[in-house]
Amino acid sequence: MKILVFVGSYRRNGNTDQVTGLIKEHLHKQAEQHRTPLEIETIYLGQQNLQFCRGCRICYDRGEEHCPVKDDLLAIKAKMQAADGILLASPVYVDDVSGITKNFIDRLCHVCHRPQFAGKVAYVVATTGGSRTGKTLETMTMALRTWGFHIAGQSGYKMGALMKRDKSRAQFDTRAAQAARQLFTAIHQHRYKQPSFFSLMMFKIQQMSWQTDGIPGTPDYHYWEQQGWFHSKRSFFIPHEAKWLKVALARFTGIVISKFVN
Repeated sequence: MKILVFVGSYRRNGNTDQVTGLIKEHLHKQAEQHRTPLEIETIYLGQQNLQFCRGCRICYDRGEEHCPVKDDLLAIKAKMQAADGILLASPVYVDDVSGITKNFIDRLCHVCHRPQFAGKVAYVVATTGGSRTGKTLETMTMALRTWGFHIAGQSGYKMGALMKRDKSRAQFDTRAAQAARQLFTAIHQHRYKQPSFFSLMMFKIQQMSWQTDGIPGTPDYHYWEQQGWFHSKRSFFIPHEAKWLKVALARFTGIVISKFVN
């Protein structure tokens, strides 16, 4: 099992780094209990060469490999594709994700059109000094879900300006253990094969959108065609085990919503 941990803060040993550190400890404990080989790699977004998106649309129109910005993005994306799951963590900046986290999300905008992470699992973490974490968690969760990830869970941590390490362990170790258990279990038990009603519905909406408005020959259209996602009997990005009634209701709801969206 391989898990990537993304820390969306410039501050090493800060609150976000501390919480992800606790979760990593418990991920290793989960792996030991289940006798599962585990590799964890931590990527500090603040230390990567990730330039700003220029809004040129080349990733949409020609493919991400033609992006004029030559930095670490494609190498990071390759690591994500090779991993079984990710932990994405960001501090709260003005009631939302940090700037480097938002830039990371923006640079992968093409994956919103070509969900290349279906069959992978994600867990989302937000840390804050004293404000709420809801919007920050929502921003990350919606992006990851749109990219195809199965969301194992999310959690927010109120920690003040900078919590001492012994205090953060005493206060949040139990919650970190729960987060690790949720992420590990979702990967280990292939929970991504049980997509939510929302995910099934969104697939149908996207499917109808590309069937109606997709332009043959574009990278987006080609990817959907290559994956077989245009097939009328295809109900999700990957083979799944969702109950037929949930699938039927989700598809029907998606069709109805598509009438107003498309």
